[in-house]
Amino acid sequence: MRLLYAILLLLCFLNFFSPANAQQISKEELVFLTPEWKGERFPDGRPKVPDDILKRMKAVSIEEAWATMGGVQFNYQLAEDWPVKINPDSVLVGRAFTTTFMPYRPDMWKVIDERGKKEGRRNQNVWGVEQLQKGDVYVADQFGIHKNGPTIGDRVAADIYKRSGNGIVYDGAIRDIEGLKAMGRFTSYVTSYTPSYHNPRSDLNTMIMGINKPVRIRQVTVMPGDVVLGKESVVIFIPPHLAETVVKASERTRLEDMFAHIRTAEGKYSSGQMDASWPADIQKDYLEWLKASVKNKKIKLPVAKAQVEEIIASNSVNNVN
Repeated sequence: MRLLYAILLLLCFLNFFSPANAQQISKEELVFLTPEWKGERFPDGRPKVPDDILKRMKAVSIEEAWATMGGVQFNYQLAEDWPVKINPDSVLVGRAFTTTFMPYRPDMWKVIDERGKKEGRRNQNVWGVEQLQKGDVYVADQFGIHKNGPTIGDRVAADIYKRSGNGIVYDGAIRDIEGLKAMGRFTSYVTSYTPSYHNPRSDLNTMIMGINKPVRIRQVTVMPGDVVLGKESVVIFIPPHLAETVVKASERTRLEDMFAHIRTAEGKYSSGQMDASWPADIQKDYLEWLKASVKNKKIKLPVAKAQVEEIIASNSVNNVN
């Protein structure tokens, strides 16, 4: 009985001090909510889309990603209307690490904060930040709060960038915007800017309610591990199980677009022919052009050689124009 009692006490201790007690989703629940992902996961259960796919994702256009996901009924993955953009000419790509804040309520804030302090945590605004890993994008819902709302200034942003190598998608206000811009590669999408700040000792108006849980950004339900693609002033969130499909569809489209532009300029085909489904003779012409182009060092294709050869081997013609 004593042994059983000791085991029960140990389980209670581990459960109380587990990450789930810091407003964090359990590994089991995260796996349950991302059933389509069959690849590698982080220890916390978050899908880990391969680095190679993230690298190739940078060349994907928003239109290409949107079209591919819409084809399988992921129609609400686009977040627009970002008044504050940092390094808007750069591309933001990474795996979503999510955090949810809610308006301050003293009774709840107190017990949440006390539990966090027992776990050795500091101010609530960095509980999610301190778990970021390379390749992550910090995606936070701070319910659009503005005055006295920023939980991110240049010091926290520097920590985010050090840990993740990326910027943020943040439905709330930031401060120290000049410092954030000076960081160079901190490509970010934010709702507002204000010089006021979130003070953990006074003017308290937010509390953390979720780490690595589903979060709402604009009209998008964002899951931990979603691939974040930010460019052209919009952000699109790609479910991990669709990331490779989106990348490969984009690569096929880019090559077919190049072929269509060349043949139209030559006068061999009309724009109407190129913009319609290609008959067998045009598909054959395209594959012959692709084989010749990949061997010609003077021709710079918009897709890496290994992927071009894969397309040739599969005789894959996407033909989405």
